[in-house]
Amino acid sequence: MNTFASPPTLSNKLQIPPISPSANPKFLFFSNLSLSSAQLAPPSITRRSILPPFLAGAPSPVSPAIKLRHGFPLLLAGKTRVTPGDSPFLADNGGGERMEAPSFLEFLTSERVKVVMMLALALALCNADRVVMSVAIVPLSLSYGWSRSFAGVVQSSFLWGYLVSPIAGGALVDYYGGKAVMGWGVALWSFATFLTPWAAEKSLWALLAMRAMLGIAEGVALPSMNNMISKWFPKAERARAVGIAMAGFQLGSAIGLILSPILMSNAGVFGPFVIFGLFGFLWVVVWLSATSSIPERSPQISVYELKYILTKRQQSAPSNAGKAHKARVIPPFKRLLSKLPTWSLMVANAMHSWGFFVILSWMPLYFNSVYHVDLRQAAWFSAVPWSMMALVGYFGGAWSDTLIQRGFSITLTRKIMQSIGFIGPGIALIGLTTATSPSIASAWLTLAVGLKSFSHSGFLVNIQEIAPQYTGILHGLANTAGTFAAILGTVGAGYFVELFGSFRGFLWLTSLLYFLAALFWNLFSTGELVNFDASNS
Repeated sequence: MNTFASPPTLSNKLQIPPISPSANPKFLFFSNLSLSSAQLAPPSITRRSILPPFLAGAPSPVSPAIKLRHGFPLLLAGKTRVTPGDSPFLADNGGGERMEAPSFLEFLTSERVKVVMMLALALALCNADRVVMSVAIVPLSLSYGWSRSFAGVVQSSFLWGYLVSPIAGGALVDYYGGKAVMGWGVALWSFATFLTPWAAEKSLWALLAMRAMLGIAEGVALPSMNNMISKWFPKAERARAVGIAMAGFQLGSAIGLILSPILMSNAGVFGPFVIFGLFGFLWVVVWLSATSSIPERSPQISVYELKYILTKRQQSAPSNAGKAHKARVIPPFKRLLSKLPTWSLMVANAMHSWGFFVILSWMPLYFNSVYHVDLRQAAWFSAVPWSMMALVGYFGGAWSDTLIQRGFSITLTRKIMQSIGFIGPGIALIGLTTATSPSIASAWLTLAVGLKSFSHSGFLVNIQEIAPQYTGILHGLANTAGTFAAILGTVGAGYFVELFGSFRGFLWLTSLLYFLAALFWNLFSTGELVNFDASNS
């Protein structure tokens, strides 16, 4: 029977006949369709997937024309609400159907991976913009006659701004969402990077102020990333997603360290600042036009993927299913700081940032002064470890997700990942102090930074797990603790070298701190939800 032989009835509803018990469990065949538009071609086959029943009756997040998993369109013509009568799946599902896990290919081609790849690009720009100064500091120090200690002050000026923005930025992320805050953040830090040459020519104070502005803007990057991943990815995929995003972060270090000397030799000392700034502006345009803050608002997402995300979200938090939670404008700081899991996050991020910024800021100069290699070689030796960190970080995230899927508790999984992420670098940095050539030193440094990436599947994912409604502000608190440690480590390394004449003693100190931080994490961290809203919990 040809349903479309005569003009369709003008109706406000897509009518779907009841499905018999013998119907194919994977595909539904529809007939007798009644649509509000005479221009539509009949969808012959569609995947049995639509919104889960806990959203039945709620305003439909599905756009009027939206792709299903295999590309067949389903149109709710003229409708603004989804009701159980629209689909036999909604009528008889009862909320208990288990979604089949997507294949690896489906995961890679999903809308949520597109979102996390855009986040990875943003974090690559974030780190490339900050690492340029680590290379430029060598010719700038020679031009202006800066001492090692003052060069440390110039490099730490980024952290002055980074110190003040994460908490306020985290609160903004929780209230306005990661998409808007990330867009504004990238625009502002790209502007600061682009204007750095002008500031350097004007005065030293203008240069310091511009680097501080860069830090203020970049303080929202990681809270925004965590917020977007918590909205787009089920729990069992979040470590992998963080691994992809942070791979971009580490590749940004490698890109900045490798390209900066090349660009400086062709476009002057400030060439990389201008080029990276322009790339940031381009990213903002694509981000605002091609991504959505939550999957329910995405016009590109397939119904199958949307149902998968929402069903997994409901299963992971059944007591809160269907309840909207808007973060408070003023978070409960006292309650947040009264819990040891919060302090375990702060201590972990403090140690992670100490090691990260010491290596990022001082390794080019370390190779230049200890092994007497030129600036371009020093940049290459320093860049290799960050490339390894990007690769190992993804596989660490995939392994973490696999452990959880195989029955390991979230708490145990996070402790395993973070232990590797702290104890491994601590041992490797001790090995670095024994290196007798730049190649051996780079190998030890690569091992240290590669193992350090397991932290992304430890404390960094844990921020989303203990209090999803306060992801931004918890990341802000942890980032602030990390920034204090980064300033202390970056400036302290310069003074330590001037006082004792050696980087090696500072590397021993850093190793000791890694071991102590691992102990604190294993004693006080948890992967379970922490009740921050009850006054006596």
